[in-house]
Amino acid sequence: MRRYWIPAEQINPPKVEISGDSLHHIFEVCRQDVGSKFEVLGDGRKAHLIEVLSVEKRKALGKIIETRDIPELPRPHIVLALSFCRYPVMDAVIEKAVELGVSRIQPFFSENSFIRKSESLSENKEERWKKIIVSATQQSGRGDLMTISKAITLSETLEKFNQSPNCQGLFAYEGASTFGIKDKLPNQTQQKLQEYWVFVGSEGGFSQTEVEQFRGVGLEPVTLGEQVLRVETACITLLAVLKYELGQMQGVKV
Repeated sequence: MRRYWIPAEQINPPKVEISGDSLHHIFEVCRQDVGSKFEVLGDGRKAHLIEVLSVEKRKALGKIIETRDIPELPRPHIVLALSFCRYPVMDAVIEKAVELGVSRIQPFFSENSFIRKSESLSENKEERWKKIIVSATQQSGRGDLMTISKAITLSETLEKFNQSPNCQGLFAYEGASTFGIKDKLPNQTQQKLQEYWVFVGSEGGFSQTEVEQFRGVGLEPVTLGEQVLRVETACITLLAVLKYELGQMQGVKV
């Protein structure tokens, strides 16, 4: 079943009126037409199965056949704290983070990050990332749009992480460490855990000074093995292993 994310104001049960970019994508790119049936998402918690009644130049009309609830992301919510890497890598990580159920990405500036201050950010990147999130949300069937927080410094990021007693994290480090990923992962029995942060560096990694900053908030460096992984590979590996360990890859009960 194809599904599309459209602005919430276009959904007015029992009718749906599709216009703007959504109209172009659904009917020009995806070739849907009168009589087509597909799901639309807009409010983040409902998926509406609609049948298309008419398609005009500026809008299309559909009727809602049925509505189903979309479950919230399971707790703990996963926050990916990512040092700014090259733009193509950021694009890839954002797409995969949506698919892997990340609740939020917190970009931050570090000593070796690709960008080290907010003034250097490309103006069109935020809009591009929104489109990537919407596309990945439609593909994966998520009921909410992953958020990307405002980029801040590493020190500010660690302050935010350390504010909640029901929050834990894992600091992935490309250098030597006595801890492996299994030593620091949470497990399914930690029912009160609300957030779990995954910290990943950019292509340049972290300095020894930054390692000590992580230690200052109780995060020991964790190795992912002898091979040095690319940023996108490290993110996918960590997120997949974490979701498995938290029991978030189980089948749906029917």
